Formats: sequence, structure tokens, C-alpha cells
Amino acid sequence: MLKRRMRILLHLVAVALLALGLLQGCVGDSQANDGAQHSTMQLDNADESQRDFDAIKASGKLRIIVPANIGGGRYLPRRGSPVSHQQDVVDAFADFHGLQPELVIAESFADMIPALVAGKGDLIVANLTVTDARRQQIAFSVPLAHVREKVLVRKDDDSINSVADLDGKKVMVSPNSTFWDSLSWLKQNKYKSIELLRRPRGLVDEDELDLLAQGVIDATIRDSNVAEMYAGYRDDFRIAVNFSGQRDIAWGVRKNAPQLLNALNQYLQLEHMIEDANEVHFDDLDGIRKRKVLRVLLRNNASSYFLYRGELMGFEYEMARAFAGHLGLRLEVLVPPSHLEVLQWLKQGRADLAIGFLEPTARRKAMGVVFSEPYHEAYQHVVVHKDDALSSIDELVGRNISVRLTSAYWDSLVKLIGKGYQFGLHPADEDLETEQLIRKVARGELDVTLADGHILDIELAKSTAVRSAFTLGEKRPHAVALRNNNPQLAKALNDFIGQTVRGELYNVLYAKYFTSRKSIRKLARGRVDISESKQLSPWDEITRKYALEYGFDWRLIVAQMYQESRFDPKAKSFAGAQGLMQLMPRTAKSIGINNLTDPESSIKGGVKYMDWLRDRFDDGLPVSTRLWMTLASYNAGHGHVRDARRLAEQKGWDSNRWFDHTEKAMLLLARKEYANKARFGYVDGEEPVRYVREIRDRFDAYVKLKGDNVAMSAQAGEGLLAALKSDGGNAAPSAESALE
Repeated sequence: MLKRRMRILLHLVAVALLALGLLQGCVGDSQANDGAQHSTMQLDNADESQRDFDAIKASGKLRIIVPANIGGGRYLPRRGSPVSHQQDVVDAFADFHGLQPELVIAESFADMIPALVAGKGDLIVANLTVTDARRQQIAFSVPLAHVREKVLVRKDDDSINSVADLDGKKVMVSPNSTFWDSLSWLKQNKYKSIELLRRPRGLVDEDELDLLAQGVIDATIRDSNVAEMYAGYRDDFRIAVNFSGQRDIAWGVRKNAPQLLNALNQYLQLEHMIEDANEVHFDDLDGIRKRKVLRVLLRNNASSYFLYRGELMGFEYEMARAFAGHLGLRLEVLVPPSHLEVLQWLKQGRADLAIGFLEPTARRKAMGVVFSEPYHEAYQHVVVHKDDALSSIDELVGRNISVRLTSAYWDSLVKLIGKGYQFGLHPADEDLETEQLIRKVARGELDVTLADGHILDIELAKSTAVRSAFTLGEKRPHAVALRNNNPQLAKALNDFIGQTVRGELYNVLYAKYFTSRKSIRKLARGRVDISESKQLSPWDEITRKYALEYGFDWRLIVAQMYQESRFDPKAKSFAGAQGLMQLMPRTAKSIGINNLTDPESSIKGGVKYMDWLRDRFDDGLPVSTRLWMTLASYNAGHGHVRDARRLAEQKGWDSNRWFDHTEKAMLLLARKEYANKARFGYVDGEEPVRYVREIRDRFDAYVKLKGDNVAMSAQAGEGLLAALKSDGGNAAPSAESALE
């Protein structure tokens, strides 16, 4: 069983490695380049002989060695992480030479150089620091970045301000890192009272930083680019002092592969430039082409940019990616913390474009930005609860309307007040999305709000309890914002819009995100319909088979299957998830599933993926908690569940329970003050909370209504059901109660 799970892990970790998490010693968290498709292989199966670039091109594959990082995951980046940039570059290098990138998974960071020397891969991509000791074993490309090693301490610890202050302190680092070697030398030769602690195997950076914040350890060390990435969303540590001088970060290549090394260096020097993420740029398209990166501002919401089961999605995200590809550039998305910063960041040179269905209002133009030609238009709808009788603008007297002050909706409502209409106008929080305001109206927390038609359509397709009372005026244009001194970029963008709008790509994407109710409705809703037959679903026998193999109650898998697809093997979500268990094609491929429309393949893949997710949690957790958190991870991603558990501990709740504890923390992650300090950022916590509870309730119903008539697997029973039910209460917490 252990070997089987390890094989599954090494296949599936490729998905996490597309967003390569923080690697022990010298590696930063990352997210993947969505445009790249990777195959994977395990080291124990890699038997190809050593080869140089001619042999690589003949094979059609570039084997990229990366270390397995069980604690890693995918997230929507606020700022690109070091390894994500490197992965984008190596993907582009492979594409430039017509090669398929193939990830070769090393068990640990220390295994990477031996694997490269043994010919099990062609190069190492892992934010690798160049050292003399490593140069004796392998060759290095030209530097991709320059870093300094930084000492990190607790935010309120002012006792460490120099390397000498580490004497007598507890310092934890990985024994496989360059940090360990340097600290060992210091301890032996200068500061003999340093308490040098080995970072335990399997401990990830978030855990180590938590230990630092809690005072369990006094210091740790990270490369500057990694430390700055963490400082972007955590405020419980500070960078105390430089630990080293400047060091180079580069890719590792075998010494007997000079052709590959030359090709890499030529590409890096002539075709790509790595930029400091902290730099600002105001240059026009000529400068952008030199940097090879198009920086785009997008907010996380259902219409523009979001994460769905490991995939970056969104209408505007996909259009921006197409535009970047059209220009031969790599797309870098930056997520400002609220709508207030969108145009500010653009003016400050932190990005080249701002996108978000922006209406070119006079107020926005007065800020010193210009707009492209419109790529979309929509009516502004007055949104009320579905039972609200409001039907005309004259009936707004005495009503209260809530919208963001920076939105175009605010301008429209101010104009109405100027015309004599009397209603209350209230500014909503700038970190709230329009979809969230709509849901507040549905829950009775707000009276009225405004929404563009395409955003309202998404919520209506999800059966949110609202309706459009009426529309305000004519359709409003939406365009891309640019700085007013970038005419080259504006021309290229307008040319692209002219060629693309109303074309096939635009229409396909628009249908995918806005017009197809079937594709928008991600979760099947409604009551459980159990027939009088002994079958819970048409797929009971297949489900029993794989549930037994992987140790799940088959009725739970059936309940999950209904939630995902309503037993429709041809089901396909708006985001591209397919089949009975609604797996994403890339995830399915990574676990050996190629035909998601085949019921048996889909069920097998879903259960295997559940098994892999379950293994991400400690064996010591109660069986019930592991199961509910596995389901939440299936829906929202393991990283968000990890964030929720950490937040639950901070709130004094029990992170070893899901219901009424960790699920409450999951709901909090929709709020700015919590999402900004979470590794994986914002998540619409209502969805996984509802997902888990509805599956639990359906599972309970299956057992109660059909338990006497349906044979159970040998590993399932009423004892398991009792354990599962014991984990929490019956009433789902509301977002309102959880956010108090």
C-alpha cells in the first residue's frame, strides 16, 4: 500500500510542482505557468543514459529535475514567486526548441544533484544557489537572479540585529541547505553557543515561520527573494540582517552537456531577462518586449481571475494570456489587495495594464490613465432580493444602495441623486467583489446593490436568491486601463481587441464564463432522490470496487459524485472539469486517467485523487476530520484548508475538527484582513463549507434510507459512520456568524 501511495504521490505532486512550493534550503513557493503542459516521471523509472542537447532534441523531451514538496500547493499569487518565474522561463525555453517539458521528481532537495549526475534528468530548476562545492559536481547556467541570505526573526524581537547576535540563539534551517553549512562553520569557529537545529523532514516553510512567530525558535535563514515573497503576506516576522554577501541563483547542468549549457545561456542572455519583482517600470512596448514580461493587474473574482481545482481561470485572465502570447510575452498577474489600489498600482509603474471590466469614466481618466477600445459592454442592473417588489427607478425613495466608492456604479448613482432621486447611498468595502455584494443582498444583509449583467448572470445561474429590478440607462463599455504615456502598447492592444472581439476565442470564452448556465453551475443542487431500487446510482458496483481498494465508504463517494455531476458521465463544468467526479484533465492525466467521460475511469480517478489528498493530512487526525478536510480540499484545494487550520488555531478553535471549527476559519478567509495573511490568499469559503455539509447530509441520508438494503464494503460500517458524524454539529454556520 505504501509503495502504491508513493507512486500516486509522485504522479500527483507534479500538479503541485506546477506551482512549486518552497523547497528546502534555497527554494521559494511558486505557482505554475498555466500554458505549459508537463508530463512527469519518477526517479526510480528514469533509465535514460546521459545525453547532451542533440540527444535531447531527438527525444523531443526536456527532463527538468525538481524536488518533491509535499507541503506545497497552488495559489493565486499576489506577486510572482522566484521559482514560478524560473518555471515559466524553462517552459518558454522548451517551447522555443520544440521540446515537451517533463518533470523528474527527486525525493528531496539533496537528491537533485546526484540525480542529475546519474543522467536521470537534463537540468535542475529550483532556485539553486551557486557554490564552489556544487561547481565541483555540476555546471551552472548564467545567473538568473542575485540574492543575499537573510536572517529572519520574530517581528517583536529586537535582540538580533547582527550575525553575532545569533550566539546563544536557536536557529533552525534545513541540513541540506547552504545555510546549514555556513552556520556550522560559524558555530565551530566563531559563535560556539549558536543552537543549530535541524529542520525536521517534511516540515514546510509555513510551519517553520509559525514556530518562529510563536517563539519556539529564534531565527531562520532564507534567500532574499524568498523572504520578500513571504513578507508580502505575513507580518509576524522581520528581516533582521544580511547573513551573506551576494550569491547567484542559476540552473544546474551536467558537466558533460556543453551543448545544453550553451543553448540555455544563449536563450537566457539573448531571449529573456529576469527582472527584480520590486522594480517599477513605466516603459512602453519596446521596453516590455525587452523584459519579456507583460504585467497585468487583475482582482480575484468569478468573472476575471480565480483558482479552480488547481487551474487559473477567468474570462479576462484568459484574454490577457492570449494577448501576451500574441506579443510573444510571458504573462505575470498581480493581485492588488483591494479595488482602491488597481489604478494606483498602474500609475506607480507596478504593472503595464489594469483589467477588471473597467468602465472608462471621467473620474478614472482624471487620474492620468487612458483606456483601450471597448472589448465588452453590459447594462448596470439594480439588484434586489428575489422576493423584493422593487420594479422602477421611482420606487427607490427611501431605499439603501451599497456599492464600492471606486466603482462606476457609484458614479451612476451620484448622477441619479443629482437629478433629484432620493435614496441612501452607502460605500461598500473596497476589498469586496460585486458578486459578494450580490450574495449579501440575497442573505438580507444589504438592501440593494448594482451589478453588471454578466456578473449578475453568474449568480443567477448558481441560484443566488436575487433578481434584477431594472437597468440603469444604456449598456456601458468596458475597456483596459493603461498609463497615458504608452502609445505603442495602446496600439497593440487596440489591434488585438479589434481582431479578437466577436471572434472565435472571444465567443468561446464568453460562453464558458457567462452565458451557459450549465457550465456556470458548478455544484449540483436539490434534494437527494433515492429510488425504491437497491441502487443509489447507476455506478454503484464500480464505486464499491474502487472505494474498497482505497479505503473509503462507497456511499460517501456516491454522495460526492451526485454533488459533482448528478451522475452524468458527460458532465463538464465551466472551468473544464469533466466526468462523474469532475476532475480537471491535467489532474486526471497526472494520475494516469486519460478518458474522463468513461464512468469507470472517472470514478477511479476521483477516488485516487481523494486518496492522495487524504494522505496530505496527519495520520494522527481523527478519521472523520481527515475525511471532511479531504472533501474540502477536493473542492477548494489543500492549501486553503491548510490556511484555515492555521487560522482556526489562532482563533482558539480546534484545528483537528472540521465542523464548527476549521470550517468557520475557512469562511473567514473571504475577508481581506485574514486572506492577506494566508499563504494561499482569498477563497470563497462558503463554497467548500456548503460542499462538505451537503455531501455529509446526503451520505447520512443514503445510510439511513438504504443502509439496510445495500451491501457495504468490508472496510465500511456503522462504526465509521458514527465516527464521521461525531465530528460536528448539524447546523451549518452562516457567513455572518462566522465573520463576527
